[in-house]
Amino acid sequence: MSAKISLKESLRQMVAVLEGERQALAGLDLDGIIGASVTKDALCDALGGADPATVDDEARGLLEAARSLNEVNRQIRNLIAANVAARIDAIVGSPSVYRAAPAYAYAGVR
Repeated sequence: MSAKISLKESLRQMVAVLEGERQALAGLDLDGIIGASVTKDALCDALGGADPATVDDEARGLLEAARSLNEVNRQIRNLIAANVAARIDAIVGSPSVYRAAPAYAYAGVR
């Protein structure tokens, strides 16, 4: 029984951290973003040892909420990164300064 509580509590904490991360991203709060990253890493370690057999309907709901929040936060991070890249390109006047060359070529394309 304590494994279920531990799993659910860890998932509740993950959902709370992801919500906090979204607020930190919205406010461009670097300390909040880094703090959320560290906490998410620790929670992922804790969740890594979870037994899939302990996942019930409530845990599935928490997992889906965490997955959804993580996806939203990923999209926000990507938008922020794209905005920064666009501003740097506008200042420099050349988009090639900020972009790294790909380390590989697609098949048939050189």
